[in-house]
Amino acid sequence: MEPLVTLVAVTGLLLLAGALGAVRLRRPTAALRGGLAAMFTLTASAHFVGMREELVAMVPPALPAPGLLVTLTGIAELACALGLLWSRTARTSAAVLSAMLVVMYPANVYAAGGDVPWWDSLGPRTAMQAVFLATTVTVLVRHGRAAEGT
Repeated sequence: MEPLVTLVAVTGLLLLAGALGAVRLRRPTAALRGGLAAMFTLTASAHFVGMREELVAMVPPALPAPGLLVTLTGIAELACALGLLWSRTARTSAAVLSAMLVVMYPANVYAAGGDVPWWDSLGPRTAMQAVFLATTVTVLVRHGRAAEGT
């Protein structure tokens, strides 16, 4: 739930800053990029501290080297979070994050199995994943249009 709260809160604050006169934040896509960057920085950090063991346990058993996979995805999330903040790399970062959200969805399905609290069950996990994917795709599509001046 923390990633969703981070995405919404940071995006909202950046939209407010844009409305109050921060020129670079006047476009909603810029606020979304900032919100996503904050969210993926948060989730990337969990790959290394705090929740690492839980994330390793989420990797389906059919995949090799779960610890390495968690490390690599954490590095990719952090790199893409930084890439979202630079206009020239924002679309590429959004595309990579979109692909990662789709590819990593089976880990959410695997993690939702068994005895988990309601907020960690497949329905809420899928809804949050859909919000994250919609946001990365929005940045991918809209940032390109904004850069072209349309």
